Amino acid sequence: MKKILLPLLTVTLFCSTFFSCKQKSSTIATEADSLSYVIGLSVGQSLIQLDSTLNVDAVCQGIRDVYGSTQKMTMDEARDYYLGQQTYFVHEKAEKYQEQFLADLRKSNREFVRLRNGVTYRIIKLGDQSVQSLVSRDTLNLAITIYDQSQNVIVETDTLQTAYRDLLEGLREVVRITGNGGSVDVWVPSAQAYGSEGNAELGIGANQLLNYKVDIVDINYYNKKKK
Repeated sequence: MKKILLPLLTVTLFCSTFFSCKQKSSTIATEADSLSYVIGLSVGQSLIQLDSTLNVDAVCQGIRDVYGSTQKMTMDEARDYYLGQQTYFVHEKAEKYQEQFLADLRKSNREFVRLRNGVTYRIIKLGDQSVQSLVSRDTLNLAITIYDQSQNVIVETDTLQTAYRDLLEGLREVVRITGNGGSVDVWVPSAQAYGSEGNAELGIGANQLLNYKVDIVDINYYNKKKK
């Protein structure tokens, strides 16, 4: 089912004033029937543009149920269902698009490597890898620039200090691989970044693919501090 339920709900309420979606003969007998038929043509044209696979009988059944006060779900339930379906399909479409985008990126530049979680990166400068077992309490000093897919800057900072455990999930493994003092170019799918909620504070939208340029200025290892 495509993203048509909300328009359909609006259409259902609108059309219920004019026609019951019952089958008519080819002869339009009255002015009311003529008006209903014209509205039906307009509604049908709009719906077929939204989804040509729409079940017309189900649409008509919904309208008849409104007329007969026999709805199988309330309008609130219908809206909740639509919003759930919208979230699912938008997220699914974004995931497929991002997967294809990153596959094309790897084809155009063989330096990029894809991790199991979909994060795709290339190491610009390899850092010190003598200690790779980062733990949650290790802290990192980073210079980070975050770009959107069109390479517009979203966030830029050269003074970020963060615990390894608080680092964005999609960046942890890449930082570990790159090593202290290294630089890396990372593409993070929305599922490994801020998901369908985004981050309003940072100006990151829902289901947004992000490109991080990261310089690992320094890593302070917690175990070394304790010794």
